[in-house]
Amino acid sequence: MPNVTYIQPDGSRATLEVRSGQSVMDAALQAGVPGIVAECGGSCSCATCHVHVDEEWFVRLEPPTAIEVELLEFAADARPTSRLGCQIILAPELDGLTVHTPAAGNGR
Repeated sequence: MPNVTYIQPDGSRATLEVRSGQSVMDAALQAGVPGIVAECGGSCSCATCHVHVDEEWFVRLEPPTAIEVELLEFAADARPTSRLGCQIILAPELDGLTVHTPAAGNGR
């Protein structure tokens, strides 16, 4: 099972072992990771599961869909490495993925 590290704006970290096929958003919600709100429940219709992906990992992800790119335009503190956590599906090759929750929060 891949590990994902979530880093908060204050630098605190939570590393979770996540089953393959689960999204970064789902894993965060199940573990109570702060900063991941997921108002739409993972249907890719909001940006409240927005994360910043470490650059080394960003290039390894599948490219975002046009809908995801459009939603990220409305995300607080969006950056070039921003993605929606609901759209990052974990697989063994993503073991060690590191994401940061935005300083501005995701709707809370």
